[in-house]
This record gives sequence, structure tokens and C-alpha cells, in this order.
Amino acid sequence: METIGVQHFLVVAILLFSVGFLGVVLRRNLLLVLMSLELMLNAVNVALVAFSRHSGNMDGSLFVFFIMTVAAAEVAVGLALLVALYK
Repeated sequence: METIGVQHFLVVAILLFSVGFLGVVLRRNLLLVLMSLELMLNAVNVALVAFSRHSGNMDGSLFVFFIMTVAAAEVAVGLALLVALYK
């Protein structure tokens, strides 16, 4: 059985980032743009964890923790602005 290498994770990260980027560029709905931004951040998280695991250094996983914290704050502020905008 073949093991999954870092290249496989990077391909998945590139695909996720591309789909998120297309969502940001092509969509006009603010909620879908926020969801696409989150998809892009998750693609970066996948790439960071893949590089972290490949190198044996846990710094990438630490950065993922901070990115998830910032993403949660971004979603809270973005949804609050969205609700205020549509009232």
C-alpha cells in the first residue's frame, strides 16, 4: 500500500485555495465571499500542516492554531457586519 506524501496534501490545498479564490472573485453575495475566504484559509492550514509534518517541526501546527483563531474572529465580525448591512 502506498503512503500519502506531502505532494498529495499540497494538491488538495491548491485545489481548495483555487475554489475559494474563484468564489471570492466570481460571487457577489457577501456571505458566499466570506465562506470562500474561509475555504482559502483552510487550504493554507492544510498546506502548513503538511509542511509541518513533512519537516518534523511543529511550528506549522502552531501557526494553524493562530490562523483558526483569527478566522473565527473574522467570521464573527463579518457576520455582524452582514446582519447590520441587511437590517
